[in-house]
Amino acid sequence: MSQQMDLIVPIIAQAAPSGGANPLAGMWPILLMFAAMYFLIIAPQRKKQKQHQKMITELTSGADVVTSGGLYGTITNVKDDRFVLRVAEGTKIEITKSAVATVLSSE
Repeated sequence: MSQQMDLIVPIIAQAAPSGGANPLAGMWPILLMFAAMYFLIIAPQRKKQKQHQKMITELTSGADVVTSGGLYGTITNVKDDRFVLRVAEGTKIEITKSAVATVLSSE
């Protein structure tokens, strides 16, 4: 047992940080990882959300759209929080504004 302790103590001493080391030096890789994640994932997603919100606010009656569920239709009425969508002759449905995925054409 004593021989094992003689081997472990120098290993632990080598792994322990020295007293003069900068504690922020170990944080740089983590900070760089967060910065990279922001620029590669978060910033493009925010840009995409802003474009989608702008598209939704500019929609008016008569626009042909595709919903996120895959329904094709024409907007017949714009309400505060939803659109009335004509999907077939005599068939109208109400969808939430955020359900519009793509605008095919706008009148």
